[in-house]
Amino acid sequence: VQGWADKLGGELASLGDFITRRKDVEDSFKQAQVVSKNGQKIVEEMAKDLKYMMDAKVSAVKRIMDTAENTAISYDEEPVNQSFQYYNAKEMIEPGEIITTPIPMIDEDPADITTPIPPKEIVLTKKKHFFNEAVNTSVSSVHVPTNVYDRATEVIKAIKWSEALDSIFYNNYIGDPTLTWQYFGSSTGFLRQFPATKWVEDPVDLYDCRLRSWYIEAANSPKDVIILVDSSGSMTGQRKDIAKHVVSNILDTLGPNDYVNIFTFSEEVTEVVDCFRDTLVQANMGNIRELKLGMDNIETTEIANVSAALTKAFELLETFRESRNGARCNQAIMLVSDGVPYSFEDIFEQYNWKELPFIPVRVFTYLIGREVADVKEIKEMACKNQGYYVHLSTLAEVREEVLNYIPVIARPLVLNKREHPVVWSEVYADVEDPKMTDWLWEIKERAEQKERFIDYRKNRVIFFSPEEQHRRMIMKQRMVSNQDPYSNNQKYNFMTTVSVPVFDRRENATKVANILGVAGADVPISEIKKYLKPHLLGVNGYAFIVTNNGYILTHPDFRPVFQDILKPAYNTVDMIEVELTDDDRGPRDFNLALLHIRESIINQSTGAKWVHVKYHFDEMKRVSRTRRQYYWTPIKNTPFTLVVTYPETYGVHRLQIRTEDEIHRILAKGGNVASFFSGINWKIHPDWVYCKYLNEHANETFATPELELKHFLERMKAGGWKWPALRTPPPPEHAMFCDRNLMQALVYDAKVTEWFSKNTSGGSGSRDEKGGNEFKQRFGVTVSFLATHSGLTRWQDHMNFGDESKQSEPDFSETHNRAIDEIWYKRADDDDKNSYVYSVPFDAGNRNDTLVTASNAIFHTEGGKETPVAVVGFQFHHSAMYTLDHSCEKTCFTGDYQCYVIDNNGFVVISEQLQETGAFFGEVKPAFMQRMLDDGIFKNVTIYDYQAVCFVGKNIINMANIIQTVRVVRSRIIWWFLKNAVSYVLWLIVQIFFTIVQAYDEGNLISNDFVLSVPYDNQYDAMADPDFEDPTAGRYKEPEFNKVLINRTRPEPCDHVITLYEINNDVDPTVYRKDAHQCERPYVVLPIPSSNLILLVLDTLCPLPSHVPVLTTWPVEHDYNATLACHKARSVELPRRRPLTCINKHANESIIELCGRGSSLVGSSWALIASVLLLGQLWHVNRN
Repeated sequence: VQGWADKLGGELASLGDFITRRKDVEDSFKQAQVVSKNGQKIVEEMAKDLKYMMDAKVSAVKRIMDTAENTAISYDEEPVNQSFQYYNAKEMIEPGEIITTPIPMIDEDPADITTPIPPKEIVLTKKKHFFNEAVNTSVSSVHVPTNVYDRATEVIKAIKWSEALDSIFYNNYIGDPTLTWQYFGSSTGFLRQFPATKWVEDPVDLYDCRLRSWYIEAANSPKDVIILVDSSGSMTGQRKDIAKHVVSNILDTLGPNDYVNIFTFSEEVTEVVDCFRDTLVQANMGNIRELKLGMDNIETTEIANVSAALTKAFELLETFRESRNGARCNQAIMLVSDGVPYSFEDIFEQYNWKELPFIPVRVFTYLIGREVADVKEIKEMACKNQGYYVHLSTLAEVREEVLNYIPVIARPLVLNKREHPVVWSEVYADVEDPKMTDWLWEIKERAEQKERFIDYRKNRVIFFSPEEQHRRMIMKQRMVSNQDPYSNNQKYNFMTTVSVPVFDRRENATKVANILGVAGADVPISEIKKYLKPHLLGVNGYAFIVTNNGYILTHPDFRPVFQDILKPAYNTVDMIEVELTDDDRGPRDFNLALLHIRESIINQSTGAKWVHVKYHFDEMKRVSRTRRQYYWTPIKNTPFTLVVTYPETYGVHRLQIRTEDEIHRILAKGGNVASFFSGINWKIHPDWVYCKYLNEHANETFATPELELKHFLERMKAGGWKWPALRTPPPPEHAMFCDRNLMQALVYDAKVTEWFSKNTSGGSGSRDEKGGNEFKQRFGVTVSFLATHSGLTRWQDHMNFGDESKQSEPDFSETHNRAIDEIWYKRADDDDKNSYVYSVPFDAGNRNDTLVTASNAIFHTEGGKETPVAVVGFQFHHSAMYTLDHSCEKTCFTGDYQCYVIDNNGFVVISEQLQETGAFFGEVKPAFMQRMLDDGIFKNVTIYDYQAVCFVGKNIINMANIIQTVRVVRSRIIWWFLKNAVSYVLWLIVQIFFTIVQAYDEGNLISNDFVLSVPYDNQYDAMADPDFEDPTAGRYKEPEFNKVLINRTRPEPCDHVITLYEINNDVDPTVYRKDAHQCERPYVVLPIPSSNLILLVLDTLCPLPSHVPVLTTWPVEHDYNATLACHKARSVELPRRRPLTCINKHANESIIELCGRGSSLVGSSWALIASVLLLGQLWHVNRN
């Protein structure tokens, strides 16, 4: 056995050395210089570059703000002509596009018919810089929310005067071509966005800029909010639905700098989420989701004890105010009720009127119901406490009326006039609404249910076979555990936004202190990553950014997406949830050293620290442990702190180009740097910035990064080349950037490895070469490759199995072009530099086209300093590894023995059973894996995934009931139409429409009186398939049919525990030399030389324990006996740094008299007509 292991290891290593020319690659770098990294200098230079970039974005936004405020002052107050046209993002058309004739609209006087205004025509061009969206960079377009009528007086006026912003948008873009989306969000609801682009309603448009974090946080200083919801017996039926919708909309306006809790009150005052007792919780996505779910369970009973509710709220707010917890700025009580018996002035005098005119807690009141009494008292509660009162009788009014509290809290900010706080948002997914998560998951489950129905109908025997059920289980596990951060994020554009408030400075508006809106500009996370210089940090080094709340803005282990859906709390990932210390602590028992680092980071200090960490990679199937150095420093004038880290073992040094190898010296000697990039078998890292034009509009674009690089190399050769001094927006005619250090390193790597792409088969015909070619043919080598620290990848395709007429497809270059970010590159540097690291795909199984990937790290040493400079490797057919010695065939593949080749993380590389290839050995032979763990050959490492998603079961209803309920609703609509006046019917239709919107928003399928499935694409609709037979029709047995049904679930944030394995390199080597001794040790294990593999020979005749549990690398949910949000609430709260700006009072606010308005029964006929049309559209989408 020892001889076979030595022979296999020797043959593979010899093949690798020959096919990759490993020794030649080592020699190629021997003239390079090795220097020590200065981590503090690296992080400070990166932070400086990021500051310059972010300052430029802030300047652009402030110019938008100034222009908006000045334009609003000078705007003529004359009414807007009804024929006024603007670029409506949802209606504008391109040349040649067919126009759908709109329905004529009825004006205020039903006798008048207004001719619809045709959409404006616009030319749109796809721009890579704008995520390949079709845009027009000359003008802006306007998005108007579904619930806002764009021809309402105040809305259309603001749309018209804000057209003047187009010139500043354009000038900003010309001055800083790295700018992406710029916009002005109006307090009336519309969003003016530059450049102009179409807005896709898929399937319906939920977007309202006033509910986005960048708008809310700029318009308001942070706030503590307590919502009091009347749950007395009178709050039943529609009143309860309206109250829940009010609360949901309030919660949508809160962000991570706010704190909140919800209490219901009847005879007693109770938290809607029991674990949030007597506290306020941070209004992050996880806690907001928990509060919304809690609102679904409220019950109405008894009478309302308003006094107890107010007292509870005031005392809790006072506690937080005095203890300096919570937001430490504004405080507010939101009272949602159908009436109060009196104004409770005694309570306000005790808690809120001690320091008049300053009032510490604002009171906002929401009166629910069409026919209510006690209007005066509930309105006085708001007016006397610097709040706002609204009367809500329909769901249609809720969103618009709820948003009225924002300008009220903003009054001190507007009255102050001088200060415009600059706000940076948390990371978020562009225009995607977080509420879409539940809906998209519902779509996926419907698709799965349809597929199960169809397979069941086709062949019931196969469907229920153990093999098929096992296949489905494995597929589902793989889908749930797919955590690749690179493959899952392509659907979404992640951003942070810088925004500032825009004030109404007109003299006639000072008594109401209006906020006109918010100006903002997006900074894509992909743009920020370009400043993080991964080539300076090296392999397995990286940089990340942390916010004032401790959340990550960007991190290589940020995994916000699962199965193409945003996770429920994707943007509240704390830095200590991704940097895992290597210790034996349990879940969420964080290491004190890491907590101290976190505290220093959020307080924007500068520091450095070594930490022992463990980290997962390769789809969370593999683990490694190391000691890392962390350096951090603030990005000035922002809430962000930059952190860089790299491993101690091989990350403290780096390669530096000697003076004689610099580009300008090569050119001065008549050299041609472009010649180092000859041929087509090379690529550069697609995500790194080597040289780039910043102004895509004014310069040519390139199909590939390689063409872009060649263009700049030719420019360098032409003479007069100057490196850009700073990474800041230069004048447009010089709008380009080149990373000098990276370009120098790339050209050097290309120069010393230029020979690599030459054919290894065309040599001198020596004995060594002939032997190497025999190896190549025998193992079916398909490609050899080289990747360097500068992001350069070279490869050479090889003939297959002696067929000289065919070459393998260049798939390797398309899927493995990210150099130091490739798994095989990282693993090679983590492993022994004298060994090749071999791996097969985890899902290899029975496939006959499986390729084995082998890689080896190349290190360069100078003056006692060593650094990794490159990785070489090759791929070959897995089937060739079965060409083993006849002696092994006689020994291993008999009835008494089994042989396995396993990699250093316990995954099967070779097995007699082909289907076991790529599987974890603990799942194949759990008893033997457990024995190796007991004997110290392998060790397990526990990883906690704090970004996991679990699936909680939910109640579902039968489709037949949905259809039946829809019929009932139709009948009710007809009956009301016959029984009531037309105005009341319009009111009813609005009610139904917003009930649908509420169900859509909340992710619910059921309301009290109306049930309708949320709209979904026809491809998922099993009932819409003309060939689909309803399984409920009685042809199948009920118990059997129930097995076809899936358990409907709802995604929820949770923690996963994952047990991963690695070979124990610290074990006494004699453990490998032990012979098998009857059944006391029923196996022989030997390391395969020059590899990460071990050979395992098993004696299958030995009896094994019958109840050994299967060892697996699948994630397992950790049960806290509570939801994750509740567990966090019970734990010690992690420190955070409050925003620097807090403006919560102004002496002149007390003279503002506007504090509320009532509700009309029908409202604007325009809004009703729009709602009818929208209801029709939504019904059409649902039917189709």
